[in-house]
This record gives sequence, C-alpha cells and structure tokens, in this order.
Amino acid sequence: MTDTLENLLDQIRACRLCRDQPQGFPLPHEPRPVVVASRNARILIVGQAPGTRVHASGLPFADRSGDRLREWLGVDRAQFYDAEKFAIIPMGFCFPGYDKHGSDLPPRRECAPKWRERLLAELPQIELILAVGQYAQAWHLSDQRRGSMTETVRDWHAILASSAKPRKLPLPHPSWRNTSWIKKNPWFETELLPALRREIGALI
Repeated sequence: MTDTLENLLDQIRACRLCRDQPQGFPLPHEPRPVVVASRNARILIVGQAPGTRVHASGLPFADRSGDRLREWLGVDRAQFYDAEKFAIIPMGFCFPGYDKHGSDLPPRRECAPKWRERLLAELPQIELILAVGQYAQAWHLSDQRRGSMTETVRDWHAILASSAKPRKLPLPHPSWRNTSWIKKNPWFETELLPALRREIGALI
C-alpha cells in the first residue's frame, strides 16, 4: 500500500464530517467509518452503508447479509476479508442510523462527494466493480442504469460486457429482506450467480 493510499484511508477513518459539518441533521452517534482497500485488490465491492453489527465490529458485511454475499461470490470469510483480494468501499462509510420505522437510513450524503473520487483514483488496478443495491448503482453505473433496480440487475449481461473500464456488475442487496425478490426473479440464481462466481474465481 502506498503512503498516499494509506494516508487517505487514515483520513477517512478519522472523518467526523457527518457529525461536525452535516448536510441536514448530524449523525446521531459517534462516527465509525468502515472501509477496506489495498493496491492489489482487483475486485471492488460497493455496498450501501454499515449496519449496526458492522458499526460495532468495524468489519464490513459482518452480518447475515455478508453471509449471503459470500455465498453469492463463492468465497469463504478468509478470502472475503483479504484486502489483497477485495476492496470494500460502501457509499456511506458510517452507520447512518434508523428511520421512524426502524429501517436503516440511506447512506450519509457527506461521504461520496468528499472522498469517493479521491479514493478510487488511488485504486487504478480495480478490474471489476460489484455495485450492490440502488445507491451503488446510481453512482457507479450512471448511464447504464435502467428504470429500476430490478431492471438494472436484469440487464447485467450487457452492463458487464460494456467496453468501459473497470467492468461493472449490478447486484441486489444481499439483505434477507430480499429473499422474496430472489424467488420472483429465478434468473438471478440460475444465470447471474454462476457468471459472478466465474468472474470472481478468475480475479482472485
């Protein structure tokens, strides 16, 4: 890891922007930015934002959603948490808190404009971006997005085949709340996941 990348990661982990200079209401708890990156990882996983378990542990996808995501990728925990294999950079680095219904709020708006382009510029070796969920897809797929998250993921083959670099692959969020979505879209397990595992296997 170069000094530049290491210094940038240190700055991100020390960031308190959403508490001290918020866009809207301040973060309702002490920030704990969670991000993993190295100069060697060729796969970038872009999720939404940490949940409560990730906030407590500091380990990305340290919950049931992570178990499902690792199953989708066809990797074990040791491979997944090897920073030389996977960079994990959510759209929001801190747990954003809950809405009035008890669901996680969207990623904080302060993170991406402040840090994202600078961090990605330090990772020129990334060959595949996994855009997990609507927030990641809105940022990373731009003109490749379709009308809805389902339509975007359904068009995965064309998006993956694009000549743009790095290559990108849209995924739904691996939350267990999306189990019904998976059942309604059987092509996800029969077509997309085998292709995903081939891509991951070739890069790690």
